[in-house]
Amino acid sequence: MAGPLNLVKLCVGADSVADLADWQAQPRAQGADGRPRHVTRMWPRRADELLAGGSLYWVIAGAIAVRQRILRLDPVTGADGIVRCGIVFDPALVRTRAAPRRPFQGWRYLPGEAAPADLPAGAETADLPGPLARALDEIGVL
Repeated sequence: MAGPLNLVKLCVGADSVADLADWQAQPRAQGADGRPRHVTRMWPRRADELLAGGSLYWVIAGAIAVRQRILRLDPVTGADGIVRCGIVFDPALVRTRAAPRRPFQGWRYLPGEAAPADLPAGAETADLPGPLARALDEIGVL
């Protein structure tokens, strides 16, 4: 089985998973229901597939490091009157195996079979720099 369709996005301005968690704890990063969200210009054309169990995989320091399950997509009207897509997340940050990614703009679809595996229980508390996490993963420590 291939698994759900996901998104991958650069986590701009965050150097660690802790930075992402701190940002999402702020009211300006949350919707009216208090759940974390990310507002993006484009609306995913494959929304139904994303909402069938997909996650957003965050690229931090050059590698996918963590994912959040996508709960819903909300229309968000900006001060300029333009409707954008609010990607609403489960607040749980699930650590993943490090998967290197080059910089890119916006978000990309990530098929389930291409998504990195979640870290085993106990390893998810480590907040290691991207290159170190990748090296440890390569030798089987993580």
